[in-house]
Amino acid sequence: QVQLVESGGGLVQTGGSLRLSCAASGSGFSINDMGWYRQAPGKQRELVVRIFNGGAMPNYADFVKGRFTISRDNAKNTVFLQMNSLKPEDTAVYYCNARIRLPHGLDYTGWGQGTQVTVSS
Repeated sequence: QVQLVESGGGLVQTGGSLRLSCAASGSGFSINDMGWYRQAPGKQRELVVRIFNGGAMPNYADFVKGRFTISRDNAKNTVFLQMNSLKPEDTAVYYCNARIRLPHGLDYTGWGQGTQVTVSS
């Protein structure tokens, strides 16, 4: 199986920064697009940003434009999320997501376990 593992979450003050990482591990797989989602307590999971292989610009949610930046290291199967100017409303569990092709040739959308981001007011 392919495992997606997030890291880098924590507690920061309003205006602070965090850098999240998500690494995919396993064998015989390939990845197309990757992205980040978040879910606050009692709320729906929502898209933060997604990055693609074909050279298209990343797709950012309006509420993070100008503050968050996604990047990707294809050689290491890793995606990053640089979060600046954090606000209390950014508090949520952040989940890594990837479109994965398995050795059998089947595609599926994989999820990481999540990493907690808490921004104090």
